[in-house]
Amino acid sequence: MRLGQNFLIDRNILDVIERLAELSANDTVLEIGGGPGVLSERLAQRAKFLHVVELDRSLEDNLRGVLAPFENAELHMGDATQIDFTSFEPAPDKLVANLPYGVAATVILRTVFELPSIESWVVMVQKEVGERFAAAPGSDAYGVPSVLAQFECDVKVLRPISRQVFRPVPNVDSVLLGLRRRSGQRATTTEIKLVHDAFRHRRKALAKSLSLSPGALPEVRELARAALEQMGLAADVRAERLTPAQFVDLAARLAA
Repeated sequence: MRLGQNFLIDRNILDVIERLAELSANDTVLEIGGGPGVLSERLAQRAKFLHVVELDRSLEDNLRGVLAPFENAELHMGDATQIDFTSFEPAPDKLVANLPYGVAATVILRTVFELPSIESWVVMVQKEVGERFAAAPGSDAYGVPSVLAQFECDVKVLRPISRQVFRPVPNVDSVLLGLRRRSGQRATTTEIKLVHDAFRHRRKALAKSLSLSPGALPEVRELARAALEQMGLAADVRAERLTPAQFVDLAARLAA
């Protein structure tokens, strides 16, 4: 597996991705992990414009060849965890990709917070990653990615994907994950930091976890306990019990 990516070979799954992405001739699409260009070619045929990001230089010549017939496609060679997405013109409004496993969570969250122009995502990810993003409060999979993504988006696992549609065949299961941005909702840096600090010591009470975070105020534990009780929650509740909306509420109360 080159640079953590397994390549799609099943045309039926490509059809499924295309259908779920609801592509139109007005869409500007971002694809991360172009690989051999099988999905890229399809996207370029359907979209108004396509941005393809690929890290593996050994794939560059082939990808450029695949995209050469399309004046509406641009290849960006670089690391999707570091590349400046905001420099892409025109700005993408959809992300459709078979994401490299090792960077999938990072890339999804980067695009959620750094590319407000993106309205929907249809991405192939490792099953565990998909389940974490779509997890409900109180479940074992619920954590930082769940809350951060759900601050701004409706998130759901769209369908499981067989290992046999990839080459090389991976040793993990995959799913198609869908996100759709809710209009007018943007997470603040304060809310994002609160979520990270709340889950930093997952097995401890949320208030205790906040008090153990770097730079924490001495009184933050008692302030958090009081705020949680005002919200109708137990003072010693753990972070995984709070909904994204309750984290927003808690952040506002702690900032007051």
